[in-house]
Amino acid sequence: MQQTTDSAWRPHHPAHPSFSGSAGVPGTLTAVPQADQNPTVPPRPERLRPVPLAELAGQLGVVVPDSEAAATGITHDSRAVLPGDIYAALPGARFHGADFATQAASLGAVAVLTDPTGTERAAATGLTVLTVPEPRARMGALAARIYGRPGEDLLQVGITGTSGKTTTAYLIEGGLRAAAAKEGALTGLIGTVESRIGDERLKAERTTPEATELQALFAVMRERGVRSVAMEVSSHALVLGRVDGCVFDVAVFNNLSPEHLDFHPDMEDYFRAKRQLFTEERSRAGVVNFDDEYGFRLIGESEVPVTTFSAEGHPDADWRAEGVEVGPKGSTFTAVGPDGVRVPAVAPIAGPFNVANALAALTALAVAGIDPGLAAEGIGAVPGVPGRLERVEAGQDYLAVVDYAHKPDAVESVLYALRKVTEGRVHTVLGCGGDRDPYKRAAMGAALARLSDTAVLTSDNPRTEDPLAILATMLAGAAEVPAYERGTVLLEEDRAAAIAVAVSRAEPGDSVLVLGKGHELGQDIAGVVRPFDDRQVLREAIEAALVSGTATSGADDQKP
Repeated sequence: MQQTTDSAWRPHHPAHPSFSGSAGVPGTLTAVPQADQNPTVPPRPERLRPVPLAELAGQLGVVVPDSEAAATGITHDSRAVLPGDIYAALPGARFHGADFATQAASLGAVAVLTDPTGTERAAATGLTVLTVPEPRARMGALAARIYGRPGEDLLQVGITGTSGKTTTAYLIEGGLRAAAAKEGALTGLIGTVESRIGDERLKAERTTPEATELQALFAVMRERGVRSVAMEVSSHALVLGRVDGCVFDVAVFNNLSPEHLDFHPDMEDYFRAKRQLFTEERSRAGVVNFDDEYGFRLIGESEVPVTTFSAEGHPDADWRAEGVEVGPKGSTFTAVGPDGVRVPAVAPIAGPFNVANALAALTALAVAGIDPGLAAEGIGAVPGVPGRLERVEAGQDYLAVVDYAHKPDAVESVLYALRKVTEGRVHTVLGCGGDRDPYKRAAMGAALARLSDTAVLTSDNPRTEDPLAILATMLAGAAEVPAYERGTVLLEEDRAAAIAVAVSRAEPGDSVLVLGKGHELGQDIAGVVRPFDDRQVLREAIEAALVSGTATSGADDQKP
């Protein structure tokens, strides 16, 4: 990419922003905030520039009566309306947003965006009504216009795939930080665990915010000096239009495996949803995993130029990993890029799959115009990712880890990774979420039984389902594993008790692995979310075991 002798940052859209100076081309349970996360409503920019309603109506192709009214914001939540907002009244499964238009008007809304079925109720408020057939599909672009198209002033890297989105986003943000530090700029992060504006942390309600919240967040980032942002992009976000109004400078595809099949009818639909990110409407350049079956397919179907990466070291990939050394706290490797570029690199989180995540991050940063050596330094400096192979230390002489793995492939990958660095036995705790894809439960039970010395089946977030019914399906999967291939299988419905059981069986050199909830700070049982943090519960169980000396040898339970 073309270099410049002027090191100062300057946005240069319509070409994409870059640190090189190139002039070229399902809700989560993190709603329980951590102590240093702000639990408030989604942020809004402080400097507002009113946009005439007539101009916004013209963008929608809607004719409205002559009016001096102007909008300074937009929201789809009637409770979050601020004076000057457009209220997007969307149709829902049980209620129509237009049912709450009166509330929006009382809070200072200046107009209502809705569909024909909501028009009459919205008009009854006396507000200007902007009626379009599919308001959700128009909401993102409208929000971008109201907030001054803030994404155009940010280097945006979007990450999609089934596994590794969160970790890759954190690693990319680490590389962006290293580059931003040289420019005196800040970075942003948007994802499942949290959003960050510089060092300020905001709780996350879902992997990708709704379009109205997302564009406002971009505007706040721009206002506070953020110049680049790493962001997770879920399939729900692509299908439901949450990233409408965004054009990512770099789109990253990690992998695809069965997940969200309660939302997508089949894997083909799931893939097509992910593929949307690699259209000219959504991105300018792609970074794709050469080693993944669906990634290899995407290379040929992408509408934007693609740079490939291979953690397996395939010589046909643009970037590949060589000399991989896997350790209990992370991995080292050499990233080999175009024209023989060789960069020493570190995946700062354990597990072979995190080599792929680190290489994906380095490749994306290089495509964004950041020096690969500087990018590798930033990636290696990331201290960890909440709930992703996160170690819990309480003075014990064995490894204790919490991870978000909640699908069969992820469970298997984490267990294989832990086995490589565990001298003794592996004791694992896992549950399956209720009111979610039921087809993966048996497979998860089987994976746990086959790859663990002790498999403790327990509750995750049962939600409205009977926890025992979920456990019965998991146990059926475990029972399909031949007896000589499986470890000891235990059932304990209470999650805290299950964690204590696993800890009680741990000896020096063993590993205790608690899977499924990762960073989540609550447990949903019968529709009531109570505080629950796997990391805290695991730490307390270890401390209690150390005090009481209740650990058992479990010698008879070892696999042949």
